[in-house]
Amino acid sequence: MTQTETNKSPKTAGVIYTPAELLEHWQGHRRVTRRMIEVFPEDKLFTYSIGGMRAFSELVLEFIGMAHPGVTGVRTGEWKSMKFAHEGVPSKPTTKAELLSLWDETTEKINREWKETADERFIENDIAFGQWKGPVYSFVQYWIDNEIHHRGQGYVYLRSLNIEPPAFYDRS
Repeated sequence: MTQTETNKSPKTAGVIYTPAELLEHWQGHRRVTRRMIEVFPEDKLFTYSIGGMRAFSELVLEFIGMAHPGVTGVRTGEWKSMKFAHEGVPSKPTTKAELLSLWDETTEKINREWKETADERFIENDIAFGQWKGPVYSFVQYWIDNEIHHRGQGYVYLRSLNIEPPAFYDRS
């Protein structure tokens, strides 16, 4: 291959993954995060903090707050607010069961809207939530990175509570 040929990047939806593979990668991380929520003690999920970091439930709501409107933005190009606002939910969840229910509902929404998204959409340039410019697939990669980063805080919390966290590498 010549130097010119190696510098050319193909314009395909599968930059790193196909859209279906990217979704499976994301949902694998979401499965790990869901297991984190499950093992958190109910009395610590909404209150426990170290060093001024947010409680794990607040981090989970951040993930939901990006994913829920984000997957619609991926599909349509309409980027509504990332703030916690969920149809039919008058306030933030206050129990583990409510948080898990909201998590599962968001997972279903991601899967449903992903199927309705044209593959070409992932390589289109856009501005997510009026602040991030780039190809659409990069926004999903950011949400995954953000979840991994903050899930690490949850691992620290669980270990400080002498609770064995779920294996980060088991995304089944």
